[in-house]
Formats: sequence, C-alpha cells, structure tokens
Amino acid sequence: MRYGGNYSKFEDMRAEQMELQQNAFAKQQDKIAHLQKFIARFKAKASKAKQAQSRVKALDRMERIAPLLADADFSFEFKEPANLPNPMLSMQGVSFGYPPPEDSPPGTPPTVIVQKVNRSVLAGQRIGILGANGQGKSTVVKTIARALKPVSGDITEGKGLNIGYFAQQELDVLRPADTPLEHMIRLVKDLTAAGKIAGQATREQDLRSFLGTFNFGGDMVKQAVGSMSGGEKARLVLCMIVWQRPNLLLLDEPTNHLDLATREALSMALNEFEGTVMLVSHDRALLRAVCDEFWMVSRGGVSPFDGDLDDYQRYLLDESKRLREEAKAADAIAGKSTNANTKNTQKVSQSQKPTGGAPKSKSSKRELELLEARMSTVNTEGAALEARLAASPAPSEIAEIGKRLKLINDEIKTLEDQWLELSTRVEAETL
Repeated sequence: MRYGGNYSKFEDMRAEQMELQQNAFAKQQDKIAHLQKFIARFKAKASKAKQAQSRVKALDRMERIAPLLADADFSFEFKEPANLPNPMLSMQGVSFGYPPPEDSPPGTPPTVIVQKVNRSVLAGQRIGILGANGQGKSTVVKTIARALKPVSGDITEGKGLNIGYFAQQELDVLRPADTPLEHMIRLVKDLTAAGKIAGQATREQDLRSFLGTFNFGGDMVKQAVGSMSGGEKARLVLCMIVWQRPNLLLLDEPTNHLDLATREALSMALNEFEGTVMLVSHDRALLRAVCDEFWMVSRGGVSPFDGDLDDYQRYLLDESKRLREEAKAADAIAGKSTNANTKNTQKVSQSQKPTGGAPKSKSSKRELELLEARMSTVNTEGAALEARLAASPAPSEIAEIGKRLKLINDEIKTLEDQWLELSTRVEAETL
C-alpha cells in the first residue's frame, strides 16, 4: 500500500488501516465460529446434511484475514547497564582507515579515511552520526567497536566499557552455518572467558527462552543463520546485543532489514536505554526519535552538526550536487586521457617501443583514474539516494531505496579495495 504525506500522516493512516484489518479479522473469526458450530450440530442429521456440507465448502473457499496482534505486540528492552563509565571513551588525534593488504610491499602506508579526531563520548549521550556514503561513518564505528585498529592516535576507554555493536552487514558478526542457539552458547563462552558475565542466566534452556522473546521459537533456534531472511538475522543480532547488557550501543544501519513493527520496538527500546547510543542510520524517523545531537563525518574529518535533520537534508542535496560536478570533471579528465593514450599508442606502434617500467606505470595510472571516476559516480548516486530517504518517501519506496543503497555500499567497498591495491601498485612501479 502507498501512503501520501509525511511520516506522521503515514503513522495515522497505518494505525487506521491496522484497526480496520483487525476489526475485519475479528468479524471473520465470529463468522467462522458460527459456521463451525452449525456444522458440528447438524452434520449427523440427514435433514440438515446438505446445509452442513454447503457451510463446509463455504469455510474452504473463505480467504482468511491475518491477525495483526503478533507483529504489533512485539517489544523488547535493554537491561539496565551494570555501570556507566564517564567518559565512555576519549579520542586523541585518532585517524581512521584500513591497513595495507597483506601482500603489499614493505612500507606501504595504510589508507586513511578520517583523520585527526579529538572527541569524547560521555555517559548518556545519544549521538547520530551523519554523512554521505563513502565518507567514513562505518569506518569510525568499526574502529570504536574494536573491529578495526586506529591508523594513528589513541582511543582511551572508560573502565567497565561494554560495547554492543550492530554491524551494517549482519554476517560481519554472525556465522552462516551456525544456529541462533549456537550463537548464544558461543557468546556465553566468550564472555565467561573474558570475565564479562554480569548475572545473566546461562543455561541452555535459559538461552532458548531468551531467544523466544525475540521470536526465535521452536525449530528456529536450530535453523542455520545463512538460510534466514535479512530481518531475522538483524533480530538475532539485536537479541545477542540485549543479552550482553551493554552500556554503549554502536548501531550501524540497524533498520535496513527490519519490518515496521520491529523498527518501532527498537525505537522504543532505545528511548528507554539508560546508556550511550551512537547511531548511523538512513531512517530519519529513528534519528529524530532517538538522537539529541549529531556528528558530521565529511571530507576526512568529524565535526559537530549544529542543524536539525531538515538542515541535513539540504546538506545532502548540496553534497549530491557537488559530487555530480566532481564526477563530470573526472569524466572529462578521463576522456582527455583516453584521447591522449590513443595518440601515444599510435606513435609507439610506429616507432621502437620504450624499455623499462614506464608503459606499465602509465597503464596503471590510467586504470586508477578510471577507478576514481567510477568511485565518484557511485558516491554521487549514494548521496542522491540518501537525500531521497531524508525526504521521507512513501513506505513502498523505502525498501527499494534501501536495496539500491546496499548495492551501492557493496560496490563502494569493492572499489575501495581495488583502489587500495591499484594505488599500491602504482607507487611500486614509480619507485
């Protein structure tokens, strides 16, 4: 169904639609009960057998209306943190990025995405991390979550810091071949070994019961995670985070695969959470509901963003325009380079080919230029999609935009890996 208007209007219309459907379900259940009562009463009487049989057929033909209670009633909460260090963490001159590939020549420098950050995260803060695709939001979160090491600088953690990390790609923290129960059992073992169990029940039956509160009941507790939907994987990650009783939540696009009921449950749980939240999300409604301050990751740095989300929407539109202009300029440079290379190739074919590494170096540089042009184009499309999400599109569009953004993010990661490898090769060839 397509809804018009803003998010508040959508909420009102959706609530009305849910009430109508639930009323229709209740009426249908009354009708089914009446038919079944008639069948049970008269099926054995010869004089009423024909009427009873017609009601059996009516029941078979009836298109059943699904109830809404199961989804609408889903809720969960984060347990009170065992302690709240203040500050949670402090960053001094931290640069964020990725180490060189293992097969890189000695001395190859790391790839720096965001640099020289000096900021502290305090107890109770609720920080929304903003920025266009490819600017380094996920890199910052991964580093704070200890999934990456800082390229330089120091991150000082408060005593007793307990991080709950929701990765943008669920399989970064899940194992496809393992079941939800196996994930919980391994989590218990890891935390026990680290001395971080804070009074949680750890028996297998307790873990099964806890999984059940997140709708992992029956055979689902022994279903391989790799066969689950994106929403089920996201729900499992949330389940594992809640069980750990974190005091700092790092959430990177937590709603990408969640249905609306689970999104609402997450929003309510985050509002009641007593610890600190750092949230990366395209979900404007979630950012508005949860965060009271924003950090902007842009052009290699992190700075406070003093505006509201309407200001951020305008920023995204301006950034999209800037990236389009840069992409056009890069395409123009690439076109000139192509023409020049064609002429040079013709000249080389008419004379003796030069020796040494120069041709190979020029070829690699040309590949690097084309790769950078493609990265600029993809980042432009990503920024445009983010701007569309920030404009509160219809619910039917959100899923489509989300799927395209996932493809864009995957391509950006692939392009960045290729760029790192190719730039390393160019440096080696020019030595």
